[in-house]
Amino acid sequence: MTTARAGWLAGLAMTLLALAGWALNAPYVLVLPVAVLIAWWGFVRTDLYLSTVLCLVPLSVNLSEFGLTSIGWYMPTEPMLFALLVLFVAKWFSGQTPNRDFLSHPVTYVIAAGFLWMGLTVLPSSDVVVSLKAWVSRAWFIVSFYVLLAEWFRHDPRARRRFLALLLVPLSVVIGYTLVRHAGYDFSKGAGHWVMKPFFKDHTSYGAVLALLLPPVIAMAFHTRQSTLSKVLWSLGAGWLALGTVLSFTRAAWVSLAAAAALWVLMRLGVRLKTLVAAGVAVLVGLFLSWDALVIQLERNKQDSSDDLAQHVESISNVSSDDSNLERLNRWSCALAMFQERPVFGWGPGTYQFEYAPFQQSNLRTLISTNNGDVGNAHSEYLGPLAEQGLLGGLFVMALLLVTCHLGFKLQRTLTDPDDRMLAMGLFLGLITYFVHGVLNNYLDTDKASAPFWGFLALLVVLDLCTDEGSEGLTKSDS
Repeated sequence: MTTARAGWLAGLAMTLLALAGWALNAPYVLVLPVAVLIAWWGFVRTDLYLSTVLCLVPLSVNLSEFGLTSIGWYMPTEPMLFALLVLFVAKWFSGQTPNRDFLSHPVTYVIAAGFLWMGLTVLPSSDVVVSLKAWVSRAWFIVSFYVLLAEWFRHDPRARRRFLALLLVPLSVVIGYTLVRHAGYDFSKGAGHWVMKPFFKDHTSYGAVLALLLPPVIAMAFHTRQSTLSKVLWSLGAGWLALGTVLSFTRAAWVSLAAAAALWVLMRLGVRLKTLVAAGVAVLVGLFLSWDALVIQLERNKQDSSDDLAQHVESISNVSSDDSNLERLNRWSCALAMFQERPVFGWGPGTYQFEYAPFQQSNLRTLISTNNGDVGNAHSEYLGPLAEQGLLGGLFVMALLLVTCHLGFKLQRTLTDPDDRMLAMGLFLGLITYFVHGVLNNYLDTDKASAPFWGFLALLVVLDLCTDEGSEGLTKSDS
């Protein structure tokens, strides 16, 4: 039977099924044709399936937020991602493996090594079930948003732009929803912490994703091979993201964008990566040697977070009275203490929030401290893996940062197409915002941050491979 005939028969069957549901007054049956269509896409048109998932990511909701279930899955995206993972594993065992060059790329090596080590730390975990779930969810994020997206990018150059649009359009809807709700509270800082629910759990995750997407969207606004209308739309999208970021009252997002902007200036001035790494190491050594004096200086800042944006920025360094900042110090202290107790394998992926309570020091507890493990994790993309996966867990995160930086700097030298080079810069700076934000928060256990993070890495790797193969880059316009 030909593919076309099979498609017609499937369409007829779904139509009859929908009519039967309508005739029998069983509305839930009407969902089945949609589910069948999406499943068919997964097998035959993975690109359409991925496009659907990407479009749903900013709009997905965690049902546990509504008290409907104890399973902390984001719906409907994570079940769809799990299905993609199963399909990928089945194809792998049948001999359909990803491109060899992609599998042997340094970024892929680091990601794979970190993932394998994460799996090994599941075995001695303090809660194997929790750790296994965390490991499997990391698997479907990496497979869907890194491996499969990379395959799509390689086979369809236009997908590289569509990917960003598929995230930007629904995210713009979420921003509009958030701003309308926020306006009802006169854009107060307090309301700004929760008006983005149920699409984002709080303002920090919301701000992190907006900051992550802003640099590549700005880069797209300056692409030359597109219509004037496309440039205007990308520019409006960048402005919308910027407005949402400012009104998110997410200080970490503001800091991350400032750091990305500073890095862009340094790169434009021709500063090399090894120079920046050496300077970074020197700064860290200096901070370590003068830590006590620095803490005394920071404790003089009494400015708490505020509705006034200038005062809110000033409160970033307040470690004397700002509960949000102090609670981070509490969580980081716990993570380090947990690492000291289990330095090799850690406590297991995903277990920090269930194990950190006994490690809290009374002098570091704040008004928002809790022993219930229900209000967040280690608040660090670096210390969290250190506590949960031991020394190697923390080192793999640092290794990923280094190979990403190496790739970002390399592409600015090797890409000859101006539009490709600009896109690569935007993607790289977007990732930098997350790596900086990761000092203060961690969200790679959610689909919201994982889709752009792993997707940006996948696109950078593909651009690198296309350069090595002598590709001419993006030669087609999406307009």
